[in-house]
Amino acid sequence: MGKLTTHVLDTTAGAPGEGIQIELFRQTDNQWTLIETRRTNADGRCDEPLLEGDSFSQGQYELHFHVGPYFDQSGLVLPNPKFFDEVVLRFGIADAEEHYHVPLLISPFGYSTYRGS
Repeated sequence: MGKLTTHVLDTTAGAPGEGIQIELFRQTDNQWTLIETRRTNADGRCDEPLLEGDSFSQGQYELHFHVGPYFDQSGLVLPNPKFFDEVVLRFGIADAEEHYHVPLLISPFGYSTYRGS
């Protein structure tokens, strides 16, 4: 069976993004429904997959990474409001038998993502 995982790396600090709240939404009938809320561990990962087994299915999803509080705790002096407070990634799951890994590389003024393994 497939699964969905994520990982956050702080490219400014060169370290995992620890303690970042992540929300997972699924689109159903043109509505976005919150299906999971997690927080990253010391390695910048969630302790378990966000989705797996019967709950992992084909469709449109969004991951909301609440990076603002993380940057507040980092000690960086940032403008108010922050350039990024929340990063939203929308993506599709086409094959529920595969592993979808959606990492986020973040800094206060930029981010990147890709489908990892």
